[in-house]
Amino acid sequence: MLFLSTILLFGFASAQKVIQLNYCSIDEHHLRMDCKYAVPAESPQPYCKYTNGERLFDTTDPDEEQHAPFKKRARVRIFPGNICRLLFKNLPNGNSNFTCNIKLPDTGATATKTSVVMKKLLLPCSAWSVLFQSCSGLMLTLMTLPMLLDIHW
Repeated sequence: MLFLSTILLFGFASAQKVIQLNYCSIDEHHLRMDCKYAVPAESPQPYCKYTNGERLFDTTDPDEEQHAPFKKRARVRIFPGNICRLLFKNLPNGNSNFTCNIKLPDTGATATKTSVVMKKLLLPCSAWSVLFQSCSGLMLTLMTLPMLLDIHW
């Protein structure tokens, strides 16, 4: 009994989990949703997908097929820092449910988190978050800052 309890406890302690789900609007009709997750250090790259009920917006799993109406509207990518990002075009008016699913390929265990997005209350993505999304944007800013400030080294 102690052995079984230890295995179950270790299994739950080392499983992946969704930490945070954030969203903002890129422009008036486009949604960006970031799903921050944690996985055990020795785990392979997880698969990420966003769903609405049984409808699949998009996924990084090559074995799953995207729901046809979303092929040109939704894209999912995994970014460094354990972030799975959904870019969704033409967000409908009203409320929409989005579920982030993180699945480890070796175990098949899945962690999920759902959020309701209300289009009329959606805040724009900040310029700073867009700037720091990639290292090239940060590098460009740091290299042009002296020119902008007219500082000679």
